[in-house]
Formats: sequence, structure tokens, C-alpha cells
Amino acid sequence: MVSPALSRALADWLDHQRALKGAAQNTLTAYQTDVLGFLSFMTQHHGEAQGLGPISKIAVTDMRSWMAHERGRGVSARSLARSLSAVKSFYRWLADREGFEPTAVLSTRSPKFQKKLPRPLAVDAARAMIDTVELQAREPWIAQRDVAVVTLLYGCGLRISEALGLTGADVPLPATLRIMGKGGKERLVPVIPAARAAVDAYLRACPFPPEDDQPVFRGARGGALYPKAIQSVMAQARMQLGLPATATPHAMRHSFATHLLNAGGDLRSIQELLGHASLSTTQAYTAVDTARLMEVYDAAHPKAAG
Repeated sequence: MVSPALSRALADWLDHQRALKGAAQNTLTAYQTDVLGFLSFMTQHHGEAQGLGPISKIAVTDMRSWMAHERGRGVSARSLARSLSAVKSFYRWLADREGFEPTAVLSTRSPKFQKKLPRPLAVDAARAMIDTVELQAREPWIAQRDVAVVTLLYGCGLRISEALGLTGADVPLPATLRIMGKGGKERLVPVIPAARAAVDAYLRACPFPPEDDQPVFRGARGGALYPKAIQSVMAQARMQLGLPATATPHAMRHSFATHLLNAGGDLRSIQELLGHASLSTTQAYTAVDTARLMEVYDAAHPKAAG
């Protein structure tokens, strides 16, 4: 399907994304899947294995055929846009290295799609979620565990992977946590008393003592706790509360950001707390009405203040 030289080039590109751009493993796996899917199509489309020679001759019509094929098999515009972005990034790097003209690929327009804005919970719904999560488990220590995890998501704005990545070396929780986020980006996160108390209560109840090199949050048999367990318990709780399917663990992080901004928090400070590389990501993350954003603008903009 793909020549050894092109396989090596793809591996080198992925190494480049990891080393120089700090791409996370999940991102690298998605990139690899997207590019290999593209090359697989080109192999079938041209009836020959793709190597450095054939790939340098891909035309605009080939790109249109690939995109039509992807949409025809049910790939969404959003997913296709992501795949095209990965293909373009690989192609740009490869063209620079091999010295061929990449315009046919790079000029391909991404399909338009409606960006889904995150949907945070209302303040009372976020609190009710934490209270209701506690009622789902039969084992008291597991109930305390679930409350502690969800409180960290909402109280500190952690990603679920970050909360579940805490080890025994991190407890008892300090006033400020040092979190290693996406792409190896480090940030400092204040720990609110409610989150510290929830984790302390869980540790007192947990039958597995914390070890420096082991995860704080354990599964029922003592192994590492997986995100699916928290996703499942929140799904049960949201059904009982009549909340929409968007009330997920990640929605608790959205809620943290939105509620902070609504309470008068500074957008750039919230960006730092969330570990976002771009302020535009934080803006999309925080579902705040236009009037509130204008208040922030009026208070911060030099001309507005003058």
C-alpha cells in the first residue's frame, strides 16, 4: 500500500510533531490514521502503491475524488476537515523535505461545518451533579472517589485525564497543583478547599493506600481508574437530574471556566488556568453572553477606560 520510503517519511513526520510541536500521543495516533487513510485511498484510486514519486504528483482532481469518497461513506464535514488538516500538514513537511510542489494538496478547501460550542451546566446543575454522583455507587469509598473526581473537574477545571493522572506523590493536595497538560504544557492550578476536602475524604475511605508512583484514583479492584467509569456514573446522574447528554465530565471543565468568567474572572487568567495555547479556544470554551463580554472589554481596553 505504502512504499518503505514513504512509511519512513510518515514516521519521521510523526516524530517531528512529537519532538518539536509537543503533540500528545492521542493526537499523533489520529494524525497517523488520517494520513494512512488518505494514502490507502490514493493507492486504490491510482491502482498502484503510493511512494514518494506518486504522492508528489497528486492533482486537484485526486483531492476532490478523495473528499467525495469520504463524504460518500458517511464521514462528517468536521471529521473530514480534521483529516484534511493532517494530510496538509504532512504534505507541507514532505514537500519541503523532498523538494516538490505541494500546491494541489495545500490549496484544497476544507469543508464547512457548524462549530459546536461547548454547553456548560448552570451553577445549580453543576452542584446537583456532584451531589447526585455520590448516590450512584454501592460502595461508600467508590461514592467518595466519584465525588472527588467530579469536584476536581468543576472546582479546578482539570481535564479528566489530568484528574485521573494524579499520583500518590500529589496528595494531600497542595494549595496549588502543578499540572502537565496537552502537549507537555505545564500550568499551575489553585486547589479550592472543597476539592481538597473531597479528595481527603476519598483517601480516608479508600481501601488502597496511596503510593507515590500509583494513581490516586483506583478502580474497584485497585487498578487505575479509567475515564469510562466517571463518564458512566455521570450519565446515570444526569438521567436522574433530567440534564442533557452534553452534561459530561468535560462539561464540568467548561462550567468551571464559564462560571469563573461570569463571576468577573479575567479571560487571560482563565486561559492560563485551563492550559489553552490560544485565547480564542478559551473564548469558545466559555459560554458567556455578549453583554458580559462587552463588560470585560470595557473594563480592560485602554481606550474604553480612557
